[in-house]
Amino acid sequence: MTELKPLAPMILMPEAKIHSGFPALFRKEVKRFYKVAFQTVAAPILTAVLYLLIFGHVLANSPPIYGYAYTSFLIPGLVMMSILQNSFANTSSSLIQSKITGNLVFVLLAPLSHIEFFAAYVGAAMIRGISVGLGVFFVTMWFAPMPFQAPWWIFIFALLGSSLLGAMGLLAGMWADKFDQLAASQNFVIMPATMLSGVFYSIHSLPSFWLTVSHFNPFFYMIDGFRYGFFGQSDVPPFYSLAVLLTFMMVVTWVVLSLLKKGYKLRN
Repeated sequence: MTELKPLAPMILMPEAKIHSGFPALFRKEVKRFYKVAFQTVAAPILTAVLYLLIFGHVLANSPPIYGYAYTSFLIPGLVMMSILQNSFANTSSSLIQSKITGNLVFVLLAPLSHIEFFAAYVGAAMIRGISVGLGVFFVTMWFAPMPFQAPWWIFIFALLGSSLLGAMGLLAGMWADKFDQLAASQNFVIMPATMLSGVFYSIHSLPSFWLTVSHFNPFFYMIDGFRYGFFGQSDVPPFYSLAVLLTFMMVVTWVVLSLLKKGYKLRN
């Protein structure tokens, strides 16, 4: 009988390291807006300053709100409005550009889960929104004295508001097939909602009908809670605003993650 030779010892290969594409996508999204910072950061800051100069001059003789001059009341609203609008713009514009130019396929081929995809886009949107908000604040703070009665509320609402609008921007970017559809969502949803959220006024100055309508606008709670951090006063209790914001954020996040997992309008 032929003697069976023992098998050569098996060479154990080291386990392949699993790399996440999240850091690369996150850096790419931050660099995307940073390279055109004059357009994505400086221009919104200038727009907010113009709002302050115009409304602050026209309504300079308005009665004090929360015991502060109108200009002081206006600044937090402009800061938060800038954070929200630019967070939305960052994710929505990036995604629609990738879809139209066709380079989205390279992102989809990367080792990314739908959660990492979501986190990278929304994280970059938060950085842009908060960067613009800080710029607006540092420029406008010279126009009026600004108190800081509850700074933690400023931090909480800035983070949650920017992340929520970043997620909404992803939703709009997935839904839109061309730039004019995206512009419609910005001009007919985001812009009116932010403008009618109490940025330029206290909702208690509105007629009863519009006062009721304002309480159905989630943007109002973001603005009002953020403003509470400065003045220690608000139109509704900050914990109520926080509860509304968290509820709205959980719903939007669940919807966006579900659509990302299915590849809604991304894999065609």
